[in-house]
Amino acid sequence: MTTRPVLAPPRWATAVWAWASTRWPGRVGLGTLASIVRLEIFDRAMTLAAQLFTSIFPLLIMMAVLLGRSFDERLASVVKVPEEVARVLGEAVAGSSLSAFGVVGGLIVLVSTTSLARAFTRAYATIWNLPRPRSSPRHAWRWLVTVIVLALSVVGIQLLVRAAMEAPAPYLTTALVTLLADFGGALFVPWILMARKVPARMLAPGAALFGAAMLILRPGGALYLPHALEVSSARFGTIGVAFTYIGWLYVLSFAYLVTAAAGQVIATDQGRLGEWIRGHSFSRTTQTGSPPVTLDRRE
Repeated sequence: MTTRPVLAPPRWATAVWAWASTRWPGRVGLGTLASIVRLEIFDRAMTLAAQLFTSIFPLLIMMAVLLGRSFDERLASVVKVPEEVARVLGEAVAGSSLSAFGVVGGLIVLVSTTSLARAFTRAYATIWNLPRPRSSPRHAWRWLVTVIVLALSVVGIQLLVRAAMEAPAPYLTTALVTLLADFGGALFVPWILMARKVPARMLAPGAALFGAAMLILRPGGALYLPHALEVSSARFGTIGVAFTYIGWLYVLSFAYLVTAAAGQVIATDQGRLGEWIRGHSFSRTTQTGSPPVTLDRRE
């Protein structure tokens, strides 16, 4: 039996690899690519998008029932649903009350939403090469805080945008406000879900990248979503609106995972920036892609 000869890569490919692996932009690019491949980003982003839709929207609807008609109208305005869907939402909320949910029903909604937090935790564990997280009742409060913060941020950021548009230099103010809000959320969620196994300073690069990415995605969504929702509602009804939202959430989840992976590579890079981010209290070890720091693995 004859064996096929192993073909050597072209010289240009070898030269590009040598250049990229010895320079900061190349190391970050190659490390991010390796991380998103390990993360199986397409499947993971779809999982997060579906979990966001099935977790955040029921929680917002429950909050609308509990807080009354004013929150219901504000919710419909903030999430930019078509008039037909807003009317259905208003009728559903108007015909409901606290007794319709009840304590048990409210607890069921809250418990079901924690699947979103656990999906985020698994994604972070993969990105940061941590042991697969085990579900434990003592972490339940972290899951609940996470989903509540995510749900409130849907309304809160839009309210901040409206307030910023009335300030001097509205577009600059809006950009700064949303950048800080997205940065804070992208920093807080992994910090609390990973139980401080990764220091906040090492999560900051990914949070900053996500905030910068949202400066592009949010205006794009403001242009795309209203038209797409109207068309989907006219053609397919409420189910079309649901699919449109899931598609948009997929884009946001994909961007979030890419920026989180890139942030991990930046924070663990062997260059000066990585060393400055980690500080002197963390030592480097060797791994494929980029050298990580020694992380705190306490539960």
